[in-house]
Amino acid sequence: MKDGGRRGDERASISAGVLGDRLTVLRNPPYVTFLDGQWPISGEKIPDLVSLTMGFSVREDLYWPGLSAGSLFQRPRANALIVVRGVDSLDLPNNVTSYPLENPVPFTLDSVANTVHTLFADSTPVVLQLAPSEERLYMMGMANTVFEDLPVTLQQIRGRLSQDGSVLTSLPLTSLSRNNEADLLFLSEVQVLNDISTLLQKHKHLAKDPAPDIYSLELAGLEEISRRYGNDSPQFKDATRILTTALQKFADDVSSVYANNAVVEVVTVKTFEVPLTRKSRSILQSKQISEPDNPYNLAYKYNYDYAVIFNIILWLMIILALAVIAISYNLWNMDPGYDSIIYRMTNQKIRLD
Repeated sequence: MKDGGRRGDERASISAGVLGDRLTVLRNPPYVTFLDGQWPISGEKIPDLVSLTMGFSVREDLYWPGLSAGSLFQRPRANALIVVRGVDSLDLPNNVTSYPLENPVPFTLDSVANTVHTLFADSTPVVLQLAPSEERLYMMGMANTVFEDLPVTLQQIRGRLSQDGSVLTSLPLTSLSRNNEADLLFLSEVQVLNDISTLLQKHKHLAKDPAPDIYSLELAGLEEISRRYGNDSPQFKDATRILTTALQKFADDVSSVYANNAVVEVVTVKTFEVPLTRKSRSILQSKQISEPDNPYNLAYKYNYDYAVIFNIILWLMIILALAVIAISYNLWNMDPGYDSIIYRMTNQKIRLD
């Protein structure tokens, strides 16, 4: 009993997000079941996990027991994935499901976005991706016109923070300053989270579209504060507390807009193992390139369905060949006077005559 209680305490401490990088599921519909357990998941497999939660197929099977088989007739209306850099864990509620994150390599949800655009080409899915760049913030991918006025550059967000209704009027800025660049980057990301929630609540018709929506947000403001002040500084502790509250509010707002049909995950990673490089695209970009890495529309060198198609054609040809041989053999050895009803009727008629 003592050993069992000790294991329970260790499991509770890990579930609270104390040790290592984490993948935490803040919100999920009842038909998307995440099992309790400390099964590690690799960072490169997170896009496949998002695809499976949305009901899409993946090229390679994901052998991870944390996600249970879902309903064939229901799929989430949206998936929101927030990556928080600079911290390995946040003080999130204990009742949420959390898993260790191993091999924290950079990843994107571009494959999931391409699947959504391919399967729902006639609809207008919202694919909103936010990532840090040299300009600090930018939007990439295709988004609904609702988000056209969303501030994306640091200069735009500085102006947004000085307007009415900004997060500066409600946040307890005890040690953070709006005049510091690192603090301003962090506050700008909190402002973007708040603006996305506000726009979704004003335009709830987005949740009624038949196409599922994808939100992929990568926040680096906490990493900048950690680099400037240190993890033991009051600025970092205040920023961590503010971000935790903002993420929970964002998860509540997204789940409310989509009527509890949205999956909201948070990935906390201290640092990525390799640098992440992306090609930026504006949120206002009218012409979208379906495959920017393949502008000349060249064929793939290898198709993942090749093995399936090859086996279907091979065995079908073998079955047809065996059928032709069997039919030919039976016809060759057939006795026309005994096996054929035509000749049998003819012989009887001749005998009667």
